[in-house]
Amino acid sequence: MDPNAGKGGLVNKLDKEGLIAKLQQETFKRITLSFYKYVIIENTHELRDDLFAKWKDLNCLGRIYISREGINAQMSVPEHFWDEFQQHVHSLEYFKDVPFKIAVTDKTEGKSFLKLKVKVREQIVADGLKPEDYDVTNVGAHLNAKDWNEAIEKENPIVVDMRNHYESEIGHFEGAILPEAETFKEELPMVLEKLKGKEDRKILLYCTGGIRCEKTSAYLKHHGFGDVNQLHGGIIDYARQISEEELENKFQGINFVFDERLSEDISPELISQCHQCGEKSARHTNCVNKACNLLFIQCEKCEEKNEGCCTPQCVEVINLPEEEQEQIRRKAKETKRFHRHSKVNLRNAFKK
Repeated sequence: MDPNAGKGGLVNKLDKEGLIAKLQQETFKRITLSFYKYVIIENTHELRDDLFAKWKDLNCLGRIYISREGINAQMSVPEHFWDEFQQHVHSLEYFKDVPFKIAVTDKTEGKSFLKLKVKVREQIVADGLKPEDYDVTNVGAHLNAKDWNEAIEKENPIVVDMRNHYESEIGHFEGAILPEAETFKEELPMVLEKLKGKEDRKILLYCTGGIRCEKTSAYLKHHGFGDVNQLHGGIIDYARQISEEELENKFQGINFVFDERLSEDISPELISQCHQCGEKSARHTNCVNKACNLLFIQCEKCEEKNEGCCTPQCVEVINLPEEEQEQIRRKAKETKRFHRHSKVNLRNAFKK
C-alpha cells in the first residue's frame, strides 16, 4: 500500500512539466474513460485505499471522487491493462454493472491526466441539495442516442443543458436552455425557475457523462415534473453511438471535458469565439497569472499578444518579481480578488 493512499491521493514530487515529460516517454497507448454510479458505500476510506493501490499497480491516472452516495471517475488506463482494469472494477459488488464511457476523440493520445488522485468527498458532485430535496432512486428515463434524436424531432421537448456556461458555450444541442451558471450548485435552482409552469412538458436533460442529469432528474421529479428524460451516458456516449450507428449528429460544436484535453470534437463546426478578439475559437486556457487562473477562450494570436493573460491587470502581475507574485497569490486566496468568468468583459479589457 502506498503511504500516501490514505491521504486522499498520489503525492507526486514532479511538477506539471515533469509529469508531461514522463508521459511523453511512454511507448504504449492509453484509453481515456469516465464512469459514475450512485450507490451507498459504507466504508469509503477503505475503498479509496483499495482502489488507489490497485489502480496505481495498473499505472492508471485520473481523478476519482468517492462518497457515501457513490463514485465519479475520469481516468486514463494503459491499453495493455484495459482488460484487467475492467475485470477489477466489475468484480466489485458496488460497481459490477457500471458502464464505461470511452472518449471518441483524444488529441493527446490518452495523455488526458498527469497523475492518480482518489479522494473521499461529501458528495461526488457538489450540488447543495439536502437529502429531502430529491430521491436518487426516482430518476428520469434514460434515452439512447436514437431515442434522444427522435424525441427532439417529434415530441417538441424542452432541452436543458445541465453543464456550466463555459462548457455549453463551445458546444450544445440546438435550441437547448443554456443556464448562465458557473457551478452545478448554482444551476439547479436556475433550471427549476426556468421550467416553472412547464411541469407537464417533456423535459430532456443532458450533460457531459450523465452524472449531473441523474441528480437533476431526481430533483425535477421531486418538484412535480412528470416526463423527465436524460441522455444516457451524456455527450460522451452520444458521440460514440452516433458514430457507430451512423445517426444524425444533433450536437453542435465541441464537448468540454475536465482533463488535460479540455475538449473533444463532436462536430466540425466552431460555434464559440475568442473572448478577447471575437474570432472563431474554442481554445480554452487558464490565465497564466496563477493568482487569477481564469478559464477562458483565447485564440493563439491573443495568447501571444496578451502574454496568456485575461486582462491588463494580470499582465502586470506576471511581470512582477516572483516574491511579489507570491504575495498577490496569498492575498487573492484570502479575498478572491480576481475574476469570475461572468464578472469581467474580456473583449474590452485591453481597450483604453
